[in-house]
Amino acid sequence: QVQLVESGGALVQPGGSLRLSCVASGFNFKNYVMRWYRQAPGKERELVAVISDVGATINLADSVKGRFTCSRDNAGNTVYLQMNNLKPEDTAVYYCNAWKNFYGSHLLNSWGQGTQVTVSS
Repeated sequence: QVQLVESGGALVQPGGSLRLSCVASGFNFKNYVMRWYRQAPGKERELVAVISDVGATINLADSVKGRFTCSRDNAGNTVYLQMNNLKPEDTAVYYCNAWKNFYGSHLLNSWGQGTQVTVSS
C-alpha cells in the first residue's frame, strides 16, 4: 500500500522557518522523483519543488527560490522541504507526491491531508 504522510506545518510569524517532512512507504522510494505542492484557499494547487531520485537535481518555483530548499533521505524514505524567511503568501496546505516519469503522472491518484502552514503576525 502506497502511503505519503506530510508533517511539520505550523503557525509561524513572517521571517520564521519550518521544515516539512514527507514519509513514504509501500513503494521503492529511491527510484522516484518527488514533488512538493501547496494549495491556498480558493486557489489551484501549485508546484513548489521537485527533487530527482538521488537529489542531484532540485527545481524550485520562482516564488520560493532563495528561501526554500528541498532534500531527501532515501535510506529513511523521507523528503524534506526547508522553508526559511517565510512570508504570509506562503500560507497554504502543503502536499507531497511521487512522480512517475515514464507515465507522466503521479504515483498517488488522490491527495492526502497535507500539512497546514500559516504565516501570520
